[in-house]
Amino acid sequence: MIIAFRRIDQLAHKHKQVFIDMNDSVHQHGSFFGRRKGHKLRAHQTDLVDNLLPHLALDIGMPAPAALSELFDSPVEAVRLEIGFGGGEHLIAEALAHPQIGFIGAEPYVNGMAKILARIEHDNISNIRLFAGDAAELMAWVPAGALLRIDLIHPDPWPKRRHWKRRFVQDAMVGAMARALTPGGEFRFVSDIDSYNAWTLAHLLRASDFDWSAERADDWRKPWPDYTMTRYGRKAEREGRRAAYLRFRRLAA
Repeated sequence: MIIAFRRIDQLAHKHKQVFIDMNDSVHQHGSFFGRRKGHKLRAHQTDLVDNLLPHLALDIGMPAPAALSELFDSPVEAVRLEIGFGGGEHLIAEALAHPQIGFIGAEPYVNGMAKILARIEHDNISNIRLFAGDAAELMAWVPAGALLRIDLIHPDPWPKRRHWKRRFVQDAMVGAMARALTPGGEFRFVSDIDSYNAWTLAHLLRASDFDWSAERADDWRKPWPDYTMTRYGRKAEREGRRAAYLRFRRLAA
C-alpha cells in the first residue's frame, strides 16, 4: 500500500529517495501487459496483419540467435526494444532516425500492431521486428546482454491495487531487464501517472543492477533530446498532466 507520496520534483537532488511502502506483486507467467482486442480492422489493415506481420514477427518458439542483429536483413550495430508501442509513433521515429540500430517492438494490442505495420509499409522501414505477445516471454527469450536499450512509454498504469500485478515494472521484470541489457545500456520509462512513476522509482532504486541517471530536476521533468512525443503524451499535456521521463543505466557486473 502506498503510505506516502511526493511529486517527483520534491525528491532531493542526489538522494534519489521515494517514500513508498507497497506489497510487491509477482508477475504471473502468461498474463498480458496490454489488451489484445480493439476496433475492427479495415481491409488493408487485416491484409497487413495476415501478410506483412509474419515476415517481421519474432518466433520465440525457436531458439534466439546468438546475436539479435541476425534478426535483421541489413547489418545493425545494436538492438533496442520498445514494450507496448501503442500507435507506434515513438518506435517509427526512432527507427527512421537510427537506421544503424535494429528495433524490436512488442505489442499485444492488435490495433497498435496494424497501425505500425501501415507505417512500416509506407516508409519502407527495414530495421523493425515485431512481437505480438507477452513481453515477459520475449524478455525470457532474449539472450543475456543483447539489448542496448529498453523503452516503456506511457504504459497502462493499472491503478487499482488488485491489478498491480499486471504492471510491467515488477521486481522479477527488473531482474529480467538487467539480464537482457548490455552493461551501460538503459531502461527508459515515461508516464504522466504519479503513482506509477513512484512505483517504478521504488523498484529500480532498490535494484543493485541499475542507477537512476538524473542529476537535476530537468533530467526527469523534460524529455530527453530528440524524444518523439506520442499522441497520448500530447493529450496528457493538453489536459494538464505532466509526465516524468526516467532513465536508468545498467551497471557493470
